Amino acid sequence: MYIETLSNLYGVSGFEDEVVEYIKKSISNRVMDLKEDFIKNLIAFIPGKIHDFKLAIFAHTDEVGLMITRVNDDGTLKFSPVGGVDPRVLVGKRVKIGKEIEGVIGFKPIHLQHSKKVSPSFDNLSIFVGENYKKVTVGDPVHFTTKFEVSGDFYVGKAFDDRAGCAVLIDMIQSVSEFPCDTYFVFASQEEVGLRGSGVAIANLNVDAALVVEGTTAGDNPELELEHWSTHVGNGPAIVSVHSGYVVDKSMFENLVKIASENSIPFQIKRRTAGGTDAARIARVGRGTPAGVVAIPSRYIHSPVSVISKSDFHHTSELIKAFIESGVFLS
Repeated sequence: MYIETLSNLYGVSGFEDEVVEYIKKSISNRVMDLKEDFIKNLIAFIPGKIHDFKLAIFAHTDEVGLMITRVNDDGTLKFSPVGGVDPRVLVGKRVKIGKEIEGVIGFKPIHLQHSKKVSPSFDNLSIFVGENYKKVTVGDPVHFTTKFEVSGDFYVGKAFDDRAGCAVLIDMIQSVSEFPCDTYFVFASQEEVGLRGSGVAIANLNVDAALVVEGTTAGDNPELELEHWSTHVGNGPAIVSVHSGYVVDKSMFENLVKIASENSIPFQIKRRTAGGTDAARIARVGRGTPAGVVAIPSRYIHSPVSVISKSDFHHTSELIKAFIESGVFLS
């Protein structure tokens, strides 16, 4: 499965090389034109039946992680977050610095704390690597090492935001038999640190519409009241109407809902506006291209281990494929 390999690859923002190379190998047999730009966006072009309308479909290759900021002689390393990482989810987690050095994130034992109310923070957490500290350099990326696994009706692993979206795009490239218009598939870099790659990509693509395939927070933890849920794992892909920084184009939103309904594909509308996607950057750069957003609900998103539903993932692929093949966005 594409999603298994993609989840296991390392690709903190700015260090997406492994992911980009894997995607290149996975789609090179199907695309006419494949380019990588300076910021590590990978853009694949497939011609369609008509050439005077162009569609771009986005997913981002990077994942949240950490970066080394200080190397200590006692074998410990200090670090900062790359993207939105809550330090409370890091205690005791195994990580890899660069591609070789393994370490464990440590926190002062609770019985040695001055107060049991002290919470983990980036100031009081360290990575222990022992003698390997001599091989570490300030600026090295730190990746979570969780391995993908199937657990009943769920996929468990890291970086589903947004490797699940990347897997959907690869599947579209391989499975859609005929595209109604010229189509660009954009595997964008550095989304987690400010929607960087998508801004560069859309500025260089003269497209008429865009679709972003993302991961989004589920928020359906048992302790959280129903009215505070954003999405629910297992209820289908989330079609987004508004999020931080962007009110989704009305036509794109309605067409996505229409296609899902007509094809009996389960879906849900995202109920909270927290979080953003590359659609916000696409709307602010160049022509202000109208963009729609479809997201896969992910429990424990932006942590070393996330959970998504098998059915949500596969229904997302079904929805995106039906949307592309319908050509509904052309009218």
